[in-house]
Amino acid sequence: MRRTRIKICGITSVEDALAAARAGADAIGMVFYKPARRCVTIERARDIMAALPPFITPVGLFVDADVNEMRETIESLGLRHVQLHGHETPETVAALHDRIVLKAVRVVPETLAVELQAWRAAILTYSLNNLRGLVLETAGPGIGGTGIENDWAAIARLQREGAFEGVPALIAAGGLRPDNVAQVIRQLQPWAVDVSSGVEEAPGRKSPEKIDAFVAAVRGAV
Repeated sequence: MRRTRIKICGITSVEDALAAARAGADAIGMVFYKPARRCVTIERARDIMAALPPFITPVGLFVDADVNEMRETIESLGLRHVQLHGHETPETVAALHDRIVLKAVRVVPETLAVELQAWRAAILTYSLNNLRGLVLETAGPGIGGTGIENDWAAIARLQREGAFEGVPALIAAGGLRPDNVAQVIRQLQPWAVDVSSGVEEAPGRKSPEKIDAFVAAVRGAV
């Protein structure tokens, strides 16, 4: 049976990172987008990474950042995984060729198939071997962590129609919680799930109990 990977995003403290690790998360996400409520400094991120136990992958999240600025942060921290959460182009992904990149895509049912086709073509045109996952986020003005549930039915319909063939691994995100994640996994069979606000007590402060419940729900989804 294939195991669904779990990323706990919006980590802002060592305590929350360790709670995610103890619960069994595969990865933690740290936000380097200054307007975001969950943004962390490089110094805080360094402390978080130093505290992580083995086999927990740290991911740096950026939004429409300059490539050189991203590289300063990435190389300062030694990050290998980068999540691009804005309107980044294939050229930006190509410029990060030595890093594993996850790209967020907003789920607008009327245009998602066309956007997926564009990324499918870009992978061939730019040889984007480093683009390993598409994070399907809720459409809207917010940048992650909004708690607004995604349009899972539309995603499932496009999946049945073959819209995701030839694109990187599907990562489900957007309004996931302990009480709905199992159903989303059964419906979409994603490679991974990405959660932030759904396991929080307050913006930027995780709940160990909610993290435990979330991980248990993912592991119990069959």
